[in-house]
Amino acid sequence: MKTFTPKSLRGPVTFSMTLLVAALGFSGTAAAQEKLTIQQAVERMLQNNLTIKQAALNVSTSEVNLQQSKAALYPSLNGGLDNSLNFGRSLNTATNQLVSNKFYQGTGSLNASVDLFGGFAKLNQIRQNKILLEAGNSNLDKIKNDLTLQVVTAYFQVVFNEDLLKASNEQLIVAQETEVREQALLEAGNKTLADISQAKAQAATAELNVTNAQNQLTISFLTLSQLMEMRPDSSNYEVVAPTIVDIAMARKNYNVNEVYNSSLAIFPDIKLAKLNREAAEKGVAVAKGALSPRISLGGGIGSRYSYLLGTGLMGSIPNPHLFDQISNNFFQNVGLSVQIPIFNGLQARSNVKRAKINYEDFKIQEQLAKNNLNKVIAQAVADLRAADSRYKSNENTFNAQKDAFNVIEQRYNVGLVNSLDYNTSRTNRNKAEIDLIQAKYDLLFRSKVIDYYLGNQITF
Repeated sequence: MKTFTPKSLRGPVTFSMTLLVAALGFSGTAAAQEKLTIQQAVERMLQNNLTIKQAALNVSTSEVNLQQSKAALYPSLNGGLDNSLNFGRSLNTATNQLVSNKFYQGTGSLNASVDLFGGFAKLNQIRQNKILLEAGNSNLDKIKNDLTLQVVTAYFQVVFNEDLLKASNEQLIVAQETEVREQALLEAGNKTLADISQAKAQAATAELNVTNAQNQLTISFLTLSQLMEMRPDSSNYEVVAPTIVDIAMARKNYNVNEVYNSSLAIFPDIKLAKLNREAAEKGVAVAKGALSPRISLGGGIGSRYSYLLGTGLMGSIPNPHLFDQISNNFFQNVGLSVQIPIFNGLQARSNVKRAKINYEDFKIQEQLAKNNLNKVIAQAVADLRAADSRYKSNENTFNAQKDAFNVIEQRYNVGLVNSLDYNTSRTNRNKAEIDLIQAKYDLLFRSKVIDYYLGNQITF
């Protein structure tokens, strides 16, 4: 069959060729870009994300809290110096005499104390802080997990929009070629103005679809870059699309209970809820410690010295040598202290009650986390099954619409089918192609969601 290219229609043809060249040029440029796999996208997010860095700092704080609670078991040791210049009638503590004139005196001491018993509050605080440190690490894992799913979602949106743009470009080229052919047939007297108007409308719609697909692709790239904490001007990378093998591997059957039981042991949300409940349980023991007597042992050593600047009651008093005073006034003390809580405004008992309420709250939160995990896994498995069925149906529909369009196109080229039937068939074929692309990526994404809950590395 001959191809007619009237002068009046060289514009659309030129546009089609320009589009094709641009697409090839884009492919060439893309080849020079960095290829970013879905694993690399996740790793880059884990390295750069500020929320993760904040959570890591919280873990460091928990480590400091644990170290401090352990150090609280050690004896405390404090030194002190007390110096004063006295005027008027005052007691010289170094000589134990009343002095009327000015004198300088000082005291130095070293004191130590250790808690022998305090209701095991300090030991329970250490145990609680150990659990809180584990909870901090689990919270860090949870944040990483949540952000990983966001990156996977954004990555799939990019590869979907790339396929959508590719299909839209191909459909635009076909629509423009049809417009050229309709114009040629119109000039030959074989078509009407209605036919060419319809062809132009189809081409304009296809061009709009390309514009929309390009805009969606740009936005999806921006979303992915933001999740990886990359500047928009440095987002020069190319994503890697899944293959047929990946689609085949996605078509698996999962048992809800098996997925749930596997996820229950490893999912960070469940581990975090469990550790928070255990920490709250230790918090009750810490609060109960305040109800017990507290026994502590203390002791100290020190000395005093003074320097008389004038005359006292007994006349002129010479100042003993400094080191003689320190030796003569050296003192020691040791003591055992027992504090028994009798009444403190119900503060201790109220703290115990609050700790118990907090513990019950975290027990409920743990069960809610398990229930929620069960629900989302059941939904994820159901979504995967539905996506698989939808993919099969859309694949069959697309193949049927493609075959039907090929037949109608052949008949249209020899004048056996009118423009309306041809355009209807092409529209149905295009819609079936877009639906198949959506179904394909929905199937792949639903499969990766199951991998996410199973703790598997997300790859393709």
